[in-house]
Amino acid sequence: MKFNHEEEENNFSITRYESMLRSNDVKFFDSDEFESIIHHYLENGKIAKAKKAISLGLSQHPSSVNLKLLQVEVMVFEDRLDKADNLLAQLHAIEPENEEIYIQKANILSKKNEHFRAIELLNIALKYTNDEADVFSLIGMEYLFMDDFENAKVSFMKCLEADDHDYSALYNIIYCFDFLEQHEDAIEYLNMYLDKNPYCEVAWHQVGKQYYDLKDYKKALAAFDFAIISDEYFIGAYLEKGKVLEKLKRYNEAIENYRITLELDDPTSFALLRIGKCFERLGNDDLAIQHYSKTVHEDPLLDKGWIAITDFYLRKRNYQKALYYTNKAISIDAENVLYWKRYAKINNKLDFFEEAERGYRKALELGNYELETWLSRSDILRFLGESDAALQNLFQAIEFYPDNAEVQFRLAGIYYENQDYDKGEHHIRKALELDYEYHIVLEELFDKVFNLSLVKNIISEYK
Repeated sequence: MKFNHEEEENNFSITRYESMLRSNDVKFFDSDEFESIIHHYLENGKIAKAKKAISLGLSQHPSSVNLKLLQVEVMVFEDRLDKADNLLAQLHAIEPENEEIYIQKANILSKKNEHFRAIELLNIALKYTNDEADVFSLIGMEYLFMDDFENAKVSFMKCLEADDHDYSALYNIIYCFDFLEQHEDAIEYLNMYLDKNPYCEVAWHQVGKQYYDLKDYKKALAAFDFAIISDEYFIGAYLEKGKVLEKLKRYNEAIENYRITLELDDPTSFALLRIGKCFERLGNDDLAIQHYSKTVHEDPLLDKGWIAITDFYLRKRNYQKALYYTNKAISIDAENVLYWKRYAKINNKLDFFEEAERGYRKALELGNYELETWLSRSDILRFLGESDAALQNLFQAIEFYPDNAEVQFRLAGIYYENQDYDKGEHHIRKALELDYEYHIVLEELFDKVFNLSLVKNIISEYK
């Protein structure tokens, strides 16, 4: 239900209504005023105030169908679906051609996951509504709930035909195209839309993003330029243009575009991070690190910022500084697996093996089951003399990588070191069957085992 009261009138009604509540002096409001007051409270999430206004409204206008429909809306919001259903049945008997009755019934069915039935009722609402765009949008959402992206796309297109300035419908159409990976079709549709709306910055922006996904960076750049011509304050277009310029290795121009966004609005950590990356690629390390520092200052929770600083120092082999920033990052978010992986890698480089083992263990606990993590941890545990823990770690790795030769060769090596020759032979044979070439693992990590004549004899069998 849409109401087109002037904003001043709305504000006046709300002010008068709230002053009445404070004074306990009951004043008369017509039903339209009550509707706008209730809408104001619902839009601002003030449900208790909306309920009070509905109650007062119905005491002054007991036969108002629209006020009762707002009552239904609140009931649905509070999951009192049966009561809402009963009230809708009564209202349907009074006004069978009121589209809002069908919309609210559809809303109830949607909450019960009965999306097909909800769409049937919304199609009935279409017969009676003056706002087809709104109803088509609701139908589109029902199809999205069912992951039916084709029908959702068609519904949102009908919504946009009815109201060509409904940008949320345009975004939903592109969302469907993207999900279906129909980038060329999306561009074709957007170009048709732009024929009618040539200065729609949102459509140009979306065209650019489609070309970006297709790696056609020159066309993407042209589209973002048109978006900026249509709206020179469109921050999203400058950010996307910056990303394209980076892909084209035009780093100075990319920096210019990111800087425009900093002037148009408060600095964003994304723009600061990208400026830092551009400076690093231009070889200007001082300005790169300066912008990475600004990034984490602006948004300490942005892991990409901390990772950029850490990786910068890792590339420079400045492991002490890399560790300093990784520790800072972990102190802010100790559940971030990317931080722990770097913590382990850096400590390993610094020969701080116990700390490195802790880092790999923490990464595994947080769900990072990459092969490299298991292997690195087992190598460190063995180096620390904890061969039982290394074996246990490798058997856990086998659950995720049952046919990996590197894991099997390590198991063989440890068993031979422990003089458990039967188990050693079992695992070396399994490893050689999986991948003969990887016997180099034994040579590099277990040279004493590799030089045993009984091991050399087994390896020679598989040449």
